[in-house]
Formats: sequence, C-alpha cells, structure tokens
Amino acid sequence: MNDPSQARLASSLSTVDVVALTVGVVIGASVFETPALVAGNTGSGWAALLAWTLGGGVSVVGALCYAELTTAYPHASGDYFYFQRAFGDWLAFLFAWARLVVIQTGSIALLAFVFGDYATELWPIGAQYSPSIYAALAVAGLTLLNALGVRQGKHLQRGLTVATIVGLLVLIGAGLFLVPESAGQAAATGASEGRGGSFGMAMVFVLLTYGGWNEAAYLSAEVRDLPRNMTRGLLGSLGLIAGLYLLVNWAYLQGLGLAGMAGSEVVAADLMRAAFGAPGAKLISLLVVAAALSSTNATIFTGARTSFALGRDFRLFEFLGRWDADTETPANALLVQGAVALGLVGVGAWTRQGFEAMVDYTAPVFWLFFGLAGAALFVLRRIEPETDRPFRVPLYPAVPLLFCAACLYMLWSSVAYAGAGALLGVGVLLAGIPLLALRTARSQEASS
Repeated sequence: MNDPSQARLASSLSTVDVVALTVGVVIGASVFETPALVAGNTGSGWAALLAWTLGGGVSVVGALCYAELTTAYPHASGDYFYFQRAFGDWLAFLFAWARLVVIQTGSIALLAFVFGDYATELWPIGAQYSPSIYAALAVAGLTLLNALGVRQGKHLQRGLTVATIVGLLVLIGAGLFLVPESAGQAAATGASEGRGGSFGMAMVFVLLTYGGWNEAAYLSAEVRDLPRNMTRGLLGSLGLIAGLYLLVNWAYLQGLGLAGMAGSEVVAADLMRAAFGAPGAKLISLLVVAAALSSTNATIFTGARTSFALGRDFRLFEFLGRWDADTETPANALLVQGAVALGLVGVGAWTRQGFEAMVDYTAPVFWLFFGLAGAALFVLRRIEPETDRPFRVPLYPAVPLLFCAACLYMLWSSVAYAGAGALLGVGVLLAGIPLLALRTARSQEASS
C-alpha cells in the first residue's frame, strides 16, 4: 500500500475529469424542479434569468477562492486539510465527522432517492417502496464500482455526464424550437401568474441548484499539472453549468411562459409533453435518471477522500485511512461511506419522504462548513504568508468576503427552510464532540 500520510497521490486526473466530476455533482435533478420555484418568486422572465446569472456569478466567486486553496494546498482531503491548517485538529475532526455521517452521506442518499423516484416512473418495483429499493441499489452498486478502482469510477462519470448534457440539450431544443406557439400560450393562460414574492427566496433556490462544485477540492491531490488543470476545471465547469442553466430556463420561458413555469409542479415534463406528447414525459424521466446517477457517482467518488483523511489522522478511525495502491482508492472509506448512506436510505424509506428528509438533514451543516472554508482562506494567508500560491484570488479581500457573506445567508435560509428537520443533522454533528473529547483524552494519556 501507499503511505497514507502522503498528501499527493497518483496524478491520474485531467481537466476533462475535473469538469466531468464537477458538472456531474452540480447538474442533478434540481435543475428540473427549482426553475418553477424561481419563476414563482420573480415578476418577469428577465428577472428569472437575472437570478440564474447571479447564481453563476456567486459560484464563480467561490470557485476563485477554492482555486487558491486547492493549488496552494493540494491534498486528497480538501476542506478537511484547510481546516486542519487554519483552525487545528478539532475543527478538522468535526468536519470529517460531519462529512461521514451528515453532509456527504446525506447527499448521496438524497441523490439516490431522486434516481429512485424517476426510475420508478419508468419501471416500478416493490410497490410503495420502489424508490427506496432503487436508491439502495444505486448506493450499493456505485460504491462497489468506485471501490474497484479510480479508472472505473471516472470513466462511468464521463459517460453519465455526457448523457446528462445531451439530455439537457434536447430539453433546450424542445423549448426553443419544437413547442408550438399555441401550446406555450395555453400553458401560460391556464396557470397562475408569477407571484413576484421574493427575489431573495428565488436566489435561495438558484444557489441550491448550483451547489456541489466545491467537491473538486477533493481531487486536488490526483490532478495532473494542478495549477493549470484545477483552475481551468473549476472555472470551465461553472461556465458550462451556468450556460446550460440559462439556456434551459430560456427554453422553459419560451415553451411555457413565466406563468406556465410558476404554475407547474413538473416543469420539465410539462415542457416535453408540450413538445412531444406523452413520450416526452418518459424521455425526461430517462434524463433525470441519468442526471441523478451522475451526481450520485461523483459524490461517492469525492466523499470517501475526507473519510480517508479522518482515518489517517485519528487512531479511533484508523481503518478508514488505508489507501489501496492496486485500485488507487480509499477502499475502506468508500465501503463505510456506502454503509452509512444505505442507513440514511433506510431512514428516508421509514419517513416516506426520502428526498425532503435528506434536504432537511444536510443543508444547515453543509452551509456552516462551506462558510468556514472561506474563513480559512483569510487565516491561511495570515499565518502562512510564505506558502507558494500559484493562483491568488483577485481583488482580495473583497472576493472571499463576498463568498463568506453568501454562505452566511444560505445558512440562515436553510435553517429557516428546514426548521425542526435541521435538528437531526445538527444533533448528529454534535455527537462528534464526545468522540473528539475521547480522542483528546487518549492523546493526553499517551503523551503523559
């Protein structure tokens, strides 16, 4: 086996791989759901498109911060490593614990439920538990595939990402060129008008749809020609994502009108139905299945890297810190992550609200640590000024301050949205504090 203490691992990933994994994580089923909510909170089509443009801009601001962090501190554990250097082992431990039991595993389960819901639309199995069965199969199958080796995982990711983008292009073409004008007018006439209630709330949905691009940080130790490929990969993937989101929403507006979007519960299916009839709904279900699988696979791929770092640095989780040189993967971390995600799938099946339950569970904890990553940039610049930084955030400190402010706003919004549902995720996060105290006590005993 390779020495698990090494920060740099086999450099086997290119710019294309960074783009494929980032696009795969970000473009999931949410792009087929949130446009209707955004339309409902904006008063005009141009305002809706402006919200999506601003969402891309905020994401680029964050990507600039991460470009500096990833190129200055290339490491398989991403944010974990930044927290460790900036704040110490205690916050790094809590973050790794949160990734293992809340953020990453909850996201895997959430995306798997999206896959299960839409796969059930095509091929239902197991009566009312069909989505949960599909979700469990997706988690187990993709985890095992990634455990077989990095090459299998990244090649599948490329294929799924291509399928997702092709499907989105079909959706764009349908809205812009194939929906009869009369169909769009009928949809707009039969739906309620856009409420124009809250542009801020529209931005909440937009930023949630853009979320996940920071997962590229966990690839930094495995990227060839890191300064060039990571920066290009982050900015290139966000440019591609923003362009697709704007085109998709333009297609929705052209095909259904703002009122048609705002009044729709399944806006993508309504658009495809207007273009192709009933077969269009089947086609969009296939698209969402591909998008959800793509996001699930990419999230599994990146998530185990933090658990690997947790095992490397804390003896209590030593078994997670073993790197398999043959497969070039943290195999144990992948398997444990998969087991936790399967447990959360079970929780979702029990509540009968799998997707919503996982949103409540993960969102507040995610935005808390995302904002702390921006704060780490300030701390590291101050305490390690001698570190080589191949890429430096332009307009410092304004750019990272803007990023931190956006994260604080999303933290507040996610708590307000989740309400009592956020307590479970926060409670599981806090359960890591006794483990941290146990680890500290053992370290003190060993040194005495």
